[in-house]
Amino acid sequence: MIRRWLPYPILSALLLLIWLLLNQSVAPGTILLGALLGIALAKVFGLLHPPKAHLRNYPLLGLLFVRVVLDIVRSNIAVARIILRRDSRMRSGFVAIPLTLTDRYGLAVLACIITSTPGTIWVSYDPSTNVLLIHVLDLVDEASWIDSIKQRYEQPLLEIFQ
Repeated sequence: MIRRWLPYPILSALLLLIWLLLNQSVAPGTILLGALLGIALAKVFGLLHPPKAHLRNYPLLGLLFVRVVLDIVRSNIAVARIILRRDSRMRSGFVAIPLTLTDRYGLAVLACIITSTPGTIWVSYDPSTNVLLIHVLDLVDEASWIDSIKQRYEQPLLEIFQ
């Protein structure tokens, strides 16, 4: 019975939390509206019939999370240096990365990692060739970016999702 009203309880709770954070209020009306939105949006999500994600290596997922957090902190410092330095030799550019990863959830996590890391952004992905295009703020060596993305992020995601 409860699954009928709350098919994705974690999603509903996260939507409620985001609603409360965006409104910066814990008033009863805000909580009630957020809970109703969380339940309704989770039910709509269920209508999409999303395929289940199959995680194969939970400890590696934790290690990847720590790696990503540290990389985000390091990238924030590097981008701050670039902005404060105002170096005219800085060269931004695009990097095409051939991927082995094909799992839709793994690709979604990779997109979140790349986009949340300052100085890089996911531009496009071509599923027919399995090539990812990213933009890098300070592109010094294209090959090192390809190796870095493949080794630091794609390899663990392959072990987690495929």
